[in-house]
Amino acid sequence: MVAAAKFRKAQQRMFELRPYAERMSEGLSRLAANLEAEIHPLLAVRPRKNVEVLVITSDRGLCGAFNTNILKAGAKHVADLKSDGFNVSISSVGRKAKDYFKRRSVELRNSWTGISGKISYANAQEIAADIIESYTNETVDEVIIVYNEFKSVIAQKVVVARLLPLAPIEAATPDTLPVFNFIYEPSKEEIFSSLVPKNVEIQIFRALLESQASEEAARMSAMENATKSANEMISKLSLQYNKARQASITKELMDIVGGVEAMKG
Repeated sequence: MVAAAKFRKAQQRMFELRPYAERMSEGLSRLAANLEAEIHPLLAVRPRKNVEVLVITSDRGLCGAFNTNILKAGAKHVADLKSDGFNVSISSVGRKAKDYFKRRSVELRNSWTGISGKISYANAQEIAADIIESYTNETVDEVIIVYNEFKSVIAQKVVVARLLPLAPIEAATPDTLPVFNFIYEPSKEEIFSSLVPKNVEIQIFRALLESQASEEAARMSAMENATKSANEMISKLSLQYNKARQASITKELMDIVGGVEAMKG
């Protein structure tokens, strides 16, 4: 019941933000579709050498395979990148990811914990500022985000997506999007210097909310399954107890009857 109440709140926040995040990426893609040159550092596509992987999990357990699926996908992607010759750094959100990599002696570049259940936009801004700084300083050439996308109460999808350079903008071409002759006011540079970092914050915020809704849905399902299993175990043990009790009573009655018959003889 507690998980259900938290899930409804997390689901509402996620549903409210999802269209905004999608439209923002689409809008920036349209604006950048026919730019003559890259006008913002976060749009710069460099040869990949250093890749950062941001893994988003929960702080608490008791949510089924929610964290396990994320950590397996994140670890596999890191291993694939390393096998391809890339230098990989890892950042994490959630205590489960931090503990997972700590147990495997994997050093994290940065980590954020204690935000599950109380996610705010300020959390996304803090994470985005750290990632943007690493990218603009050319410490990393690409940032990958791994999180659970909410599909339904019983289904979550592990998403491994590129966060930087901004994939929606970089992927926009005159062949895939309509081309318009926009009038930029005050200027392209000022517009993109404001909107591009904002888009990174929004996409991270969306991933956090998607993960939160998925976590509460998984926890609700896990608690429901646990309750069902407990009730089944109680019924089974009660049946065994009643059978044992009945056998004991029957044995005692047989002993009494046997004793009476012996006295008669």
